[in-house]
Amino acid sequence: MGNPDEWLEKVKRCEYLPEQDVKRLCEMVKELLLEESNIQPVHSPVTVCGDIHGRLCRSWSFQFRNIYTFISLESKGLRRYPDKITLLRGNHESRQITQVYGFYDECQTKYGNANVWKYCCSVFDYLTLAAIIDGSILCVHGGLSPDIKALDQMRTIHRLQEIPHEGSFCDLMWSDPEDIDTWSVSPRGAGWLFGSKVTSEVNEG
Repeated sequence: MGNPDEWLEKVKRCEYLPEQDVKRLCEMVKELLLEESNIQPVHSPVTVCGDIHGRLCRSWSFQFRNIYTFISLESKGLRRYPDKITLLRGNHESRQITQVYGFYDECQTKYGNANVWKYCCSVFDYLTLAAIIDGSILCVHGGLSPDIKALDQMRTIHRLQEIPHEGSFCDLMWSDPEDIDTWSVSPRGAGWLFGSKVTSEVNEG
């Protein structure tokens, strides 16, 4: 079995990692993520990249083509610079969504089974829910929840699971900011629409 540096070189050559290497890699990533809290503290200067769907900006030397490539490259970064990279969970880091949008099928096609998909989904369950920059700027994939009045409530969520279909965990992944005062039903069928008053109340809490 290889090591992260060898895996990275394989990925740069557009070679697939052997299934057992992906499994080992995912276990390594989970060990790193387990050390992080639900709201991971981050200190500036920092660059926030949101909703990248496996792609990074053109200034990077190459593009991430799939999620396990992304995990492998970020794993190397996490290993070398554990205080420089923070990964947050989003609504696409779930078993249901990855089956709908192609990742499950891609793993089946490239590996002949769903094992790699399962390994990656187990990593998703360990991803932190939010980050807070310099104690004052909250970063979260989706938005806020009517069940969360203060950040301490976010810290107590059990995150090592599939994203639920409702509740505060679900809302953090699916809610969206909107030009309204408080809350409104989301047309997406999950999470909520929320306004500036809600944001201010959570910040004060």
